Amino acid sequence: MRVRVAGESMLPALRPGDWLWVRRGAVVRPGDLVVARLPSDPAVLIVKRAAWEADGGWWLESDNQRAPGRRDSWDFGALPASAIVGRVVLRYWPGLWRAR
Repeated sequence: MRVRVAGESMLPALRPGDWLWVRRGAVVRPGDLVVARLPSDPAVLIVKRAAWEADGGWWLESDNQRAPGRRDSWDFGALPASAIVGRVVLRYWPGLWRAR
């Protein structure tokens, strides 16, 4: 699937307007960029870094903790694995092609 980045919470790795290819159901490891469902509104997707696995779920963090509107596991705790949609495998637009 493809996902467009909105907001500055993943700077400097990802910028607003970047497009990502996401592999649904891929194995997640600490340090991977992932797309997950926001717990308070599952229709909203978020892009975060999988920091560590905790109690059967994933602790997800923003790279830019000072970004306005940032929401991650510091706000909602660890997410169950079922809330992880997939792993980011490539940023393809704009700018450089960067495999993850």
